[in-house]
Amino acid sequence: MNPLRIPACILLAAALFSGAAIAQPPLSRTQALQRLTDADAAKRREAAARLGEVGVMADVTALVKELRDDDEEARAYAEQSLWKIWERSGDKNVDALYRKGMQQMAAGLGDEAVETFTRIIQMKPAFAEAWNKRATVHFMMGEYEKSLADCDEVMKRNPYHFGALAGYFQIYMELEDYERALRYGRRALAVNPNMDGVKNGVETLERRLGRSSQSI
Repeated sequence: MNPLRIPACILLAAALFSGAAIAQPPLSRTQALQRLTDADAAKRREAAARLGEVGVMADVTALVKELRDDDEEARAYAEQSLWKIWERSGDKNVDALYRKGMQQMAAGLGDEAVETFTRIIQMKPAFAEAWNKRATVHFMMGEYEKSLADCDEVMKRNPYHFGALAGYFQIYMELEDYERALRYGRRALAVNPNMDGVKNGVETLERRLGRSSQSI
């Protein structure tokens, strides 16, 4: 008998055992929240990414803290997961309409997108992201006052919404109201310091207005 020829049944058993040992169930929401503060950056990345799939609005505060992680990838996963949570309404019909509105936005169909997001707002006014996307469309169409009004509604429902805060910044830049632009740009960065475009804009305004970043 050749000692190098291992019976097939043993190889199969070893493969099955190995697969069982390697395959791990996905993190639960509770486990993911716990791992966000793990000393291991890889575990924090895994946790931040997982919350994009199982997280709820109650987890936003924890993910916002993760936006200041020392690890760049963990920060990126946290930001991505925040958007994923915000885009879930909890209603499959609303979510389907939301996807339709996003497609209309991407196609440059502004009026149609406004109509779709307005319909969502009527169906589920508590869904902050519908207000945010309608604000975005209004901004794209140059309707700044309408966009500002919708941003106000976003912030009433989601005070951590750095996207809406960045929206205020952009609108007030367009309106050449640089004092307000600076104020909202700083507020946006206080929530999410990883927005390079806003950061550069704020630094430019600080130089123009003779302000120091120390006064944030």
